[in-house]
Amino acid sequence: MPMAFIKVENLRKDYRISRRSRGFLGLLANLVAPRYTVKPAVDGIDFSIDKGEMVGFIGPNGAGKSTTVKILSGILHPTSGSVTVDGLVPYRERKRHVQRIGVVLGQKSQLWWDLPVYESYDMLRYIYKIDKARYRANLAMVQELLGLAEFFEQPVRQLSLGQRMKADLGAAFLHDPDILFLDEPTIGLDVVAKENVRNFLVQMNRERGITMLFTTHDMQDIEKTCRRMIIIDHGRKVYDGSIRDIRAMYSGERELVVELAEECLNLELEHARVVHQDGRVKRIKFRNADIAVQDLIGHLNRHYAIADLELRDTEIESIIREIYRDGAVHSAGVR
Repeated sequence: MPMAFIKVENLRKDYRISRRSRGFLGLLANLVAPRYTVKPAVDGIDFSIDKGEMVGFIGPNGAGKSTTVKILSGILHPTSGSVTVDGLVPYRERKRHVQRIGVVLGQKSQLWWDLPVYESYDMLRYIYKIDKARYRANLAMVQELLGLAEFFEQPVRQLSLGQRMKADLGAAFLHDPDILFLDEPTIGLDVVAKENVRNFLVQMNRERGITMLFTTHDMQDIEKTCRRMIIIDHGRKVYDGSIRDIRAMYSGERELVVELAEECLNLELEHARVVHQDGRVKRIKFRNADIAVQDLIGHLNRHYAIADLELRDTEIESIIREIYRDGAVHSAGVR
């Protein structure tokens, strides 16, 4: 059985937080015998990712996402446990590791603030020791797919947030990384630009087999790029599986929007109910556990003339909010 591209086993990262006593005597006591509380940011996480996978890595603020990604990228050392990325231990073999990864941070840029974008790219070429032919080919590719030409000669400080995100994303692909860590990759982008960036990432994954790990609060980023999602909360993994499976486990009701060919005031339904109607258009709610969607559609076709229908699944964002509100999820589907 081939080794996983990314392997994380019993990963733990603790931080020591100083416990300060009040008053002058408390200050002296802290100086003589400081006291600390140990707080786990990551608490025994296990997961593996195969080469070429696109995985959403999500959780509420403070869940441990950023700490885990910093360990995977070699910035932090874990307190205990093990991590390997393509056979390397990131924090022990950092120089070799960083040559093979790309990082896009929504709140921090890898570009130089006062330099034009093209000069930052030139500097990255020398840092990563990219040969001229490879650099020119990758530069032409990201310029075309991300539309960088309109601001390529502007200083980074003059760019809008959306332009800077595109420039950072393009920079991450110049050295042909094997793995890409993405933190809020579409922040600041409008709807059209977000869709272009998502399509770009999917294309890069498909054509170059780049492994990608997303941390984001925009669930559309996950739904439109990833098949698999890992959820962590309070430093622990609470779900690891497909988006389809988590829908089936937690989505509850689904919605069928039906447009009738003729007006009908009351639909006769079993195990489903009309929650809204606007003339010939009816919104019907039902649960998979009560009736299969094909059976419901079959019933409607037998008894009514259907002009159009649309099946709407619960948005993944609503499911995640429900999971966070409940404080935990079952471990069904966890790898």
